[in-house]
Amino acid sequence: MGQAKTRRSRVLPGFGLTLGFSVAYLSLIVLVPLSALLINSTGLDWAKFWQVATDPRVLASYRISFTTSAAAALVDAVLGLLLAWVLVRYEFPGRKLCDALIDLPFALPTAVAGVSLTALYAPNGWIGSLLAPLGVKVAFSQLGITLALMFIGLPFVVRTLQPVLQDMERDAEEASATLGAGRFRTFRSIVLPALVPPLLTGFALAFARGIGEYGSVVFISGNMPMKTEIAPLLIMSKLEQYDYAGASAVAVLLLLISFLMLLVINSLQRWSGRKKEAV
Repeated sequence: MGQAKTRRSRVLPGFGLTLGFSVAYLSLIVLVPLSALLINSTGLDWAKFWQVATDPRVLASYRISFTTSAAAALVDAVLGLLLAWVLVRYEFPGRKLCDALIDLPFALPTAVAGVSLTALYAPNGWIGSLLAPLGVKVAFSQLGITLALMFIGLPFVVRTLQPVLQDMERDAEEASATLGAGRFRTFRSIVLPALVPPLLTGFALAFARGIGEYGSVVFISGNMPMKTEIAPLLIMSKLEQYDYAGASAVAVLLLLISFLMLLVINSLQRWSGRKKEAV
């Protein structure tokens, strides 16, 4: 009777059915495409694969993709923390509108974002024309790539931090202030340790999103080989030349490097979470 009552009270089906559905869905969406990518790359022998992967143009595209993605994610981590703090801790006119605008990069097609940023920051654009006399070139440079990646990565950081800030109790902050601690010390000792795990998560999400970004970057980058050519654009160039094995080789190496970097970031996140629980 007890087991039958437990079965009837379950909202979802049993473990076997849900696990089977999850594995099948994961296989169709993730594992099968990745397997096809690996199979295409096996059309090259090891020597040819290494030659393609270590080509100076390919290495330059990796360097540009990873450095700009990391720089954009770092800036987004700082700006996202400030935005999330303001949206959660303060009440002001237009707060709901600002909160809704955070999700604009999710809804806006990336190509539209790229065209808009290029029009604004080109040498003859509204903002670019003001920066040009100062010797600052945004469009068609790595700075422009970083700016585009900042735009599409910022919501990941804000939306990761907001729930943590909303659930955070303020008793410890008030007690710290009562004991004479200043604002900076209270933030550093009380608030920041609780925000490190979600901050690392938001950084990892923004970083991973930036590595694979194509639409918003292809316009503002200028696509100059060895200078502003990103790895996804190089993959598209090889596909347009029907070099499927070469494109797969570049994609596989990019996937492996991205996976290793995300593994390191997730390990740091778990370490900071265990440290917080120990304290």
